Amino acid sequence: MNSVGNIFWLLLGGIVIAIIYYVVGLLMCITLIGIPFGVQLFKLGTYSLWPFGHELVDGPNEPGCISVFMNLIWILCGWWEIAILHLLCGLIFCISIVGIPFGLQHFKMAVGSIFPFGKEIR
Repeated sequence: MNSVGNIFWLLLGGIVIAIIYYVVGLLMCITLIGIPFGVQLFKLGTYSLWPFGHELVDGPNEPGCISVFMNLIWILCGWWEIAILHLLCGLIFCISIVGIPFGLQHFKMAVGSIFPFGKEIR
């Protein structure tokens, strides 16, 4: 069932979301300071390719001081806008009964995109 959900996810815009995450991640990796942020965008891009059957969970010994500090910088730099976009997409998908699973995945991605440091995909 997860495979069917992932295929429909890709067809309904998941591939576009992943491409955007990867392109912006590459742009962030141009500078030395942006590399940690680019790595987090790659992680979110990978999660946005196949969200059904996977989840973003706290890594071992997380949240630590460094991940809390980096999440604070992430929010202050304006990356919270990604979470708002995922919330809006989730609300749009939840209008219909068929779209509810996709909306729930967007809500999970919103939480992961507001605090990406210290998370891992399982």
